[in-house]
Amino acid sequence: MGKLITFAVPSYNSQNYLHTCIDSLLVGGDDVEIIIVNDGSKDNTAGIADEYQAKYPTIIRAVHKENGGHGSGVNKGLELATGLYYKVVDSDDWLDADALKKLIATIKEHVAAGKGADLYISNFVYDHALDNTIKVSEYRKNLPKDRFFGWKDTKPLKTWKMFLMHAVVYRTQLLRDTGVKLPEHTFYVDNVFAYTPMPYAKSIYYVDVDLYHYFIGRSDQSVTIENIVKRYDQQIRCMKLILKAHSYDEIQTFCKPLRKQMYHFIDAVMMNTYFFTTAKYSKERKAALKEFWADIKAADKKMYKKVRRMPKIFLLNCLCWRLKGALTTAVYKYLCKHVKLGF
Repeated sequence: MGKLITFAVPSYNSQNYLHTCIDSLLVGGDDVEIIIVNDGSKDNTAGIADEYQAKYPTIIRAVHKENGGHGSGVNKGLELATGLYYKVVDSDDWLDADALKKLIATIKEHVAAGKGADLYISNFVYDHALDNTIKVSEYRKNLPKDRFFGWKDTKPLKTWKMFLMHAVVYRTQLLRDTGVKLPEHTFYVDNVFAYTPMPYAKSIYYVDVDLYHYFIGRSDQSVTIENIVKRYDQQIRCMKLILKAHSYDEIQTFCKPLRKQMYHFIDAVMMNTYFFTTAKYSKERKAALKEFWADIKAADKKMYKKVRRMPKIFLLNCLCWRLKGALTTAVYKYLCKHVKLGF
């Protein structure tokens, strides 16, 4: 049996975090392949990656490339992956040892029996750097446990909860067959990666372990409220890719539970897009949102009508510019605290 899982680790200026990340993946031993993609780092990331490759030549591969952004690192990892399954682990995050052992044991058992799933889903943990608190995002009320299932067996998610990249392990060949490719020099591509292959996963298995630790709250992260507000154009770019990944007519052919999952995903990401675009009032931002809707309407009029009529999106469309920037951010921070979002 070859490698079960390829872990791709896109890394940019990660010298302070990379050891923790890679050491957590090495728990998988010879069952895993770890591809460290050094994305043109200016610190000692390249040296650390090379040291790991020299020490673990049968497990770790160090790849050095010009800077292309997080999506570029994900693409390169998928291009080189030899594992049966593929998972992205950001260089400042890590995996729980016991949970990883459970996941590997589960996949190994399934593969040996000739019935590996297209998609494995596990829980993930928000580790907040500033106050040392954690929040577990789990799916116990939404997914069957200890058996294979399809989307028809799933229950709707609530609020902002989604099947984020941190939660998913896709079959490598499925990702290649779907042609998923992330844009370069763009933040927030995680949602594109998680969403695009969803309907192609016919066999799913939920491993109820808290596997992925998402280290959040540092001021230099791309996902701080301040940075997302500043990079609203990249959020819009990713939202366009999500809406164009599957047409309205295509989604209508899916079973009802899958349709709900996909529209829920769109709804949640669209709300983020609205919040971060309108968090600062400017003619440029207003024009960008107007252009976004015009582009979606031209590409898929039915999808345009569907999304514009989603209750929360309709409300935000009516109110966001009237909240005048700072108040929009304040509302979002309130939701983060009281609805328990990740930020």
